[in-house]
Amino acid sequence: MQYKNAVCAITMLLVVGAAKAADSSYPTFVFNGFGTLGTVHSSEHNADFNNSFVQPDGAGATHDWAFSVDSRVGLQLTTNFSEKLSAVVQVVSEQRYDDSYRPSVEWANIKYDFTPDFSLRAGRIVLPSFIASDYRKVGFALYRVRPPIELYGMVPVTNSDGLDASYRFHHGELTNTVQAFVGRKNINTPTAGTWKAREIAGVINSIEFGDTLLRAGYLQSQITADSVNTLFNAFRQFGPTGINIADRYDVDDKPIDVWIVGGRYDPGEWFVMAEWARTDSQSFLGTDEAWYVSSGFTIGQFSPYAGVAQKNNLDDTNHPVLDAAFLPPVPRGFAMMLNAQLDNLLVSDESTTLTIGTRWDFRDDISLKLQLDRILLGDNSRGALMNIQPGFALGGDLNVVSAAIDFVF
Repeated sequence: MQYKNAVCAITMLLVVGAAKAADSSYPTFVFNGFGTLGTVHSSEHNADFNNSFVQPDGAGATHDWAFSVDSRVGLQLTTNFSEKLSAVVQVVSEQRYDDSYRPSVEWANIKYDFTPDFSLRAGRIVLPSFIASDYRKVGFALYRVRPPIELYGMVPVTNSDGLDASYRFHHGELTNTVQAFVGRKNINTPTAGTWKAREIAGVINSIEFGDTLLRAGYLQSQITADSVNTLFNAFRQFGPTGINIADRYDVDDKPIDVWIVGGRYDPGEWFVMAEWARTDSQSFLGTDEAWYVSSGFTIGQFSPYAGVAQKNNLDDTNHPVLDAAFLPPVPRGFAMMLNAQLDNLLVSDESTTLTIGTRWDFRDDISLKLQLDRILLGDNSRGALMNIQPGFALGGDLNVVSAAIDFVF
């Protein structure tokens, strides 16, 4: 299956909904869904490879072969009340922060088309950060097992509660789409409590011309993480030095800015795509850059692919600490513990991933993917690995093997 055709088909199925025939009687209802059954093995046994930082475990330290990393099932109901008014509800079951698979509402919004090219949505909507945002959880629409973690992990939020507006205009064969959005989101994590993203706002501009897609955008939000701030409130007890450390690194209504650029060229039998992003936060999250380049081609039912992805930390690796040398024994031990926790919080997550794989579309609605990732961790880095165990050594490399069956219905 050609990658562009697969994306268009899934977008029509899961995002646009049913075609609105002129003679339809309203309301109309369309029910469909998608799913992935995947398994992952990691050669690193002292840490877990995860798909997202909201997952409590993964492949490596917790499971030799983990089925939780990529497996999920989603159901969607699209209702057309008229030619202009529609609504969609999408429910997804996947591993949650509490290790349950309790279904959660991914989308729940109502849409009004003022014109064929101008629409407004309200409710829980997709956060359009990257090229694959609309179908990020739909494995069948992805040419690979999962989007590159180095880049897509920088904005792990997939939806927000708010509004978005989309305006499309045409100039010959060129189509330009501007999408603006505002919203808010709570993100539950297994070890860092609930993160609150407030005042989410951004704009994405997409240009389509023939086989080419170009995309650029910006989004920002105010982030608060109370459990992380508990650590920095402890620093404040140690006078001006501790207060300066806390003010610099806490996550108390701190702004985060994200710049995004990407593109795809898909003439049919092959494709190439790339994205780049930069995040800048006045907190321990710091400033990061990430990018990837991927390409693939189709031979009958098979689509081999390869790619490279990289994430870099742009902050100074040196950071201030509490001077515990002249403190009495009890506060000295407490200060040393806080310094160690800060060191752990600020450890590098730089990495480079080399990916090869293939996709086999043995049915029109089912595909099988096999993928090998060679992950090279940066100096003194743990990359995106989680559940770090005592025997883990920063830096180094690991291999991750993934297999997934994707389907839609």
